[in-house]
Amino acid sequence: MAAISVKDLVKRYGPIRAVDGVSFEVRPGEIFGLLGPNGAGKTTTIECLEGLRVPDGGAIRVLGLDPRRDRYELHQRIGVQLQSTALPDRIRVGEALKLFASLYRRRGPWGRRWEGLLEPLGLADKLRRYYHSLSGGQKQRLHIALALVHGPDLVFLDELTTGLDPQARRAVWDFIQTIRGRGTTVFLTTHYMEEAERLCDRVAVLDRGKILALGSPQELIARFGGESRIVFRPLRQRPPSGSGSAPEPGERGGAARWEGLPYVRRVRLEADGRVVLYSTKSSATLAALIREAESRGWDLEELHVQRATLEDVFLALTGRELRG
Repeated sequence: MAAISVKDLVKRYGPIRAVDGVSFEVRPGEIFGLLGPNGAGKTTTIECLEGLRVPDGGAIRVLGLDPRRDRYELHQRIGVQLQSTALPDRIRVGEALKLFASLYRRRGPWGRRWEGLLEPLGLADKLRRYYHSLSGGQKQRLHIALALVHGPDLVFLDELTTGLDPQARRAVWDFIQTIRGRGTTVFLTTHYMEEAERLCDRVAVLDRGKILALGSPQELIARFGGESRIVFRPLRQRPPSGSGSAPEPGERGGAARWEGLPYVRRVRLEADGRVVLYSTKSSATLAALIREAESRGWDLEELHVQRATLEDVFLALTGRELRG
């Protein structure tokens, strides 16, 4: 049985279809990511799954339960970290954990020994701190802890690491992988493509209420973002053999020079003089580029290869940059 099954989900706000016929399944024990820019319909979808919003059409089953009819039973088995959460200013971290734990029939694997839950989130020394005294990133990590306090079978994490610094973000990623290793199914929404690549077994790309693609990050990159980028800055160093002078490598119209290299699909000339080659076979293009530069007497500075990413997939699917 699927952990989550969604078929033809529709949610309207007036004339706007925020979610427009969405269908997908989440397998037990996997980390599933719903990706897309703000306004794509991610939060509306996740709130329908949690039973916080009533859909206008379609069928939903979460852990075999109907989120509307079986709402109480479902809430005993899931954890939820909302995109926006607030607690009373004068509640202490330890008090919040005890309060949330008391709302569930079962205890999580941490019982009352909160250190095992808080230490990976960098909050082990904050049990007696008031909520209002925590930083924004500490509050975000506490919200994650509260979603996991009872050891749920399935946890929903909406914009998991928004507002966290890079070190805290990676610590949270490691912790989420640990949770999955204990058998918890994880459903997360994010617009951080690096986060999705690092964590998710499968992802769905959502935009304007519709799923544009679904698969593992590697499958989607191979299918939609198969071009690697070769980035370099060409500089003239000496005339090529048999020539009195070398043309400037960055002169106007220079894109055509690089378009003739093997496996290059397109070329972008940056304002700072860098050249970006989009190649379907980077090793062959790179070898030809080096030969071309040598024959023309150019040096290639800042030369590096960037593999295709989920962000490239999103751009290929929607034709625009991610919105923050």
